[in-house]
Amino acid sequence: MVQVFEDRMAALEGGVAAIATASVTFKQFGIEVKFMSTVNPADYAAAIDANTRAIYIESIANPKSVFHSIKDLSQVAHDAGIPLIVDNTLGMGGYLVRPIEHGADIVVESATKWICGHGVALGGVVIDSGNFHWKESGKFPTLTEVDGRLQFAFVDVYGRRAFAAKVREDIQRELGTAMGMFSAILMLQGLETLSIRADRHCANAFALAKWLKEQKNVSWVSYLGFEAHESHALASTYLKKGLYGGVLTFGVYGGSTAADKVVGNLKLASHLANLGDTKTLVIRPSGTTHGTTLNKAHDDSMVSNAMIRVSVCTYSTLTRMTTYIKVSVGIETFDDIITDFRDALKSIEVE
Repeated sequence: MVQVFEDRMAALEGGVAAIATASVTFKQFGIEVKFMSTVNPADYAAAIDANTRAIYIESIANPKSVFHSIKDLSQVAHDAGIPLIVDNTLGMGGYLVRPIEHGADIVVESATKWICGHGVALGGVVIDSGNFHWKESGKFPTLTEVDGRLQFAFVDVYGRRAFAAKVREDIQRELGTAMGMFSAILMLQGLETLSIRADRHCANAFALAKWLKEQKNVSWVSYLGFEAHESHALASTYLKKGLYGGVLTFGVYGGSTAADKVVGNLKLASHLANLGDTKTLVIRPSGTTHGTTLNKAHDDSMVSNAMIRVSVCTYSTLTRMTTYIKVSVGIETFDDIITDFRDALKSIEVE
């Protein structure tokens, strides 16, 4: 069942192979990053040094929904002989955008989110485009040189599937990050309804964003579908027409205390650190998922030399970011969602 899930994800994203995984983090293996607070490809080019091995971005960056030119960053990466890796979690399993079609070399995503869709299984997936020229790069000897233990070079044996094979036969085997069969079954069930759910998530999110914008106790609303959003124009050239994702953020008058009160008074929506569930989920990132990055100034110790990764926020906006509410909009009847938010906002009624 795991292989069936992998094959379907490779097809959905347009890759040559996919590897289903459990969880693992970069820092555990000494991989460090340079955080970037810009979308300008020239700035990424300038940040690349001799030790840089990839540019890593999110297709729709969580939590601000910043969008980057995948095509331009792909060119920057390839000019430097390194791959572009795109986290397409908010791209909903390739339904909203397929980064490989725009030059991405590797796509990764949390399958826990929209792919599974019901918050019942943990897992991820890595999709190999098969398009990066590992030999020509000269920077990846573990793929291009003969492995002393295995007695072969991955690129010689597996060709375009070399990266996927390396992940499965070397890294995954040694670390045990393989997805379990039952998790794969749940992921496959999720894929059966992905397109239907994705349409509903996006429609409800856009409608909720518009409704919130009209409420007197809401100070601001940010949604990629609004023309005023900083990434709207660029995103519109990449995303499926009329669909701008299932996540929005907003703030309320009264600061953190009022925001906590709103979250605490929601009944239908769940206060939960996840995304892409059929249920509407809300969270205050400043005290939970993004607490370490939103509540302190940029630290020079975060800058090192292995990978360039997009920062999900710019530090000039920290004050606003630390008081905001993030919503992963579910597929409930829209009237029920509105009723829930209307009742919760009444707890902070303003004159």
